[in-house]
Amino acid sequence: MRTIWKGAISFGLVHIPVKLYLATKRNDIRFTQLHEKCGTPIKYKKFCVNCDTEIPNDDIVKGYEYEKGKYVLVSDKELEGIPLEANRAINILDFVDLSEVDPVYFDKTYYLAPNDGGQKPYELLRQAMQKTGRVAVAKVVIRSKETLAAIRVFNNIISMETMFHNDEIRSVSAIDDINYEVNLHENELKMAESLISSLSSNFEPSKYKNEYQEALMNVIQQKITGEQIQIPEIPKEDKVVDLMEALKASIELAKEEKKVTPGKKPALEKRKTS
Repeated sequence: MRTIWKGAISFGLVHIPVKLYLATKRNDIRFTQLHEKCGTPIKYKKFCVNCDTEIPNDDIVKGYEYEKGKYVLVSDKELEGIPLEANRAINILDFVDLSEVDPVYFDKTYYLAPNDGGQKPYELLRQAMQKTGRVAVAKVVIRSKETLAAIRVFNNIISMETMFHNDEIRSVSAIDDINYEVNLHENELKMAESLISSLSSNFEPSKYKNEYQEALMNVIQQKITGEQIQIPEIPKEDKVVDLMEALKASIELAKEEKKVTPGKKPALEKRKTS
């Protein structure tokens, strides 16, 4: 695994040299846009409509649109002159309970491993956070951008989640669709709670498969080998109008699913209720 950053975790007078590794990857199937006529990959050019010409990278500058159609130019030298307090250091600000940090704040996950000479303080921090159940809120600069981060223990390694700032989280008050009033019967709520209980289990990430990607790759492989493409028939949905009947049917299906052998497609995925 390739190191993408080297620095240190800093809190109090403790300084822990660390290396940063990307913890996640995207397995999305990527398509290349081709010219249908000849199959040549399409290239994109940076073009100025005002001068009617293609622009080389050396002639491109950064601009901030402060009003519609009005820009102020900002040079790379001016950006480099902005002081960054946390340069090459993960500066811990606070230790908090993980339950207090909503997942909406998390952005991207990295692994932190000890660099030369950092093994002992690294292990000290790892075990201390495990025993106290706390995570650290920190500031870090990666690729000239300062961001908030959460430092926590995951799979016996210290990990770092880059975080959104509070003003980057959109307010739900802007969503008109949540301004509604409904009357729930007590029995409906009890049935919903019973359904949640029936479907509850331990989180096992390995059992959740990307079925769309598997089906897409199967189509691609069939086209590569010249086979006839097999598209599975989509089962018809059984519509249940009554909410209580839908809850009851869902609970029965959940109970049946508990008896199904591993690997069989869940009945709840085959039948949808409304």
